[in-house]
Amino acid sequence: MTEKPNDTPAARPSPAGPTPAMGEQTAVSTTGRGVTSPFDSPTETIPLTKDVPRTDEELGLDPLIPTVGESKAADTATIPTYAYASIPPAANQPGDTARLRRRNAENRRGTLDLGLFLLRLIVGGTFIYHGLQKLTGWFHGPGLDGTRDMMDNGGWDHSTLATIMVTVGELGGGTLIVLGLATPLAAGAVLAVILDAWAWKQGMTPGFQYKAGVPTGVELESILAGTAAVLILTGPGRWSFDRNRGWSTRPFIGSFTALVLAIAAAVVTWWLLHGGNPLTGIGPF
Repeated sequence: MTEKPNDTPAARPSPAGPTPAMGEQTAVSTTGRGVTSPFDSPTETIPLTKDVPRTDEELGLDPLIPTVGESKAADTATIPTYAYASIPPAANQPGDTARLRRRNAENRRGTLDLGLFLLRLIVGGTFIYHGLQKLTGWFHGPGLDGTRDMMDNGGWDHSTLATIMVTVGELGGGTLIVLGLATPLAAGAVLAVILDAWAWKQGMTPGFQYKAGVPTGVELESILAGTAAVLILTGPGRWSFDRNRGWSTRPFIGSFTALVLAIAAAVVTWWLLHGGNPLTGIGPF
C-alpha cells in the first residue's frame, strides 16, 4: 500500500495585505478582495464635499415669516402676568355687589302682580258692565237709544257722538284693562270717560255732590277715576298681555304722559260737547 498524499492546501497569503485584526469588519468583493468600511473605525471622519448651510437664504427660508421660537416668544409676551396669582381679577368689583343685591330685590315683586290683576278685574269689569248697559240694554240698562236721549236731556251737544264715545270708552277700555293690553291707553280712555261723567253729575247741583245714594252723588265716579289713574301709573303687572312692555313693570315718563293726556282729553271733550263749569259752588268756584 502506498500512502495517500496530503491534499490539505497550505495557507495562502491574502492578496489584499495583512489579515484584519479582530473586531474589524471585512467584505469580499466579487473579485475576492476584502473591502473595509469607513464606519468601522469610530475615530475616522467622513470628508464633506460641501459646506453645511447656515443662513436663511442657504436654507431656502423666507425671512419675513417668523420662526417657531419667535412665534412662541411673541405669544408669551401677550399673556398678562400677575404678581401673586395666575387667575385674573374678577370682572365685578366689590362696589357693585350693593347694586346687584338691589336689582335682585327689585325682581321680587311678591304679591304685587296678583294685586294689580285683581284691581284690573274690578275696575275693568265695572266699566264693561256699564258699557253693556248702554250698548245692549243688559242689566236693566237704557240701550243705545235710551243713552242718546239721556245725553240729549242732560245738555250734551251732538248727543249721538257723545253716546258713541262713552259706550266705546267704557266697553272697549274696560275689556283691554281686564286683559292687560295697551293698558296706558285703555286706562286713559276710561279715565277720560269717568271724569266727564263726574263733571256732568257734579254740575247738576251747586255744591260738592260727593254723597252716594243721591242722583248727583259722585262717590262712585271718584273711586273709578282714582283707580284708573292708579293703573296708568303702576302698570298692569306681569299677569297681563303687556308683561313684556316697559309700562307693565317699570312705568315712568310714558305712563305719566298718558295720565296727562287723558285728563286733557276729558277737559276738551267736556268743553266742546257740554260746556259750563262743573265746579260751581265748590270753594272759590
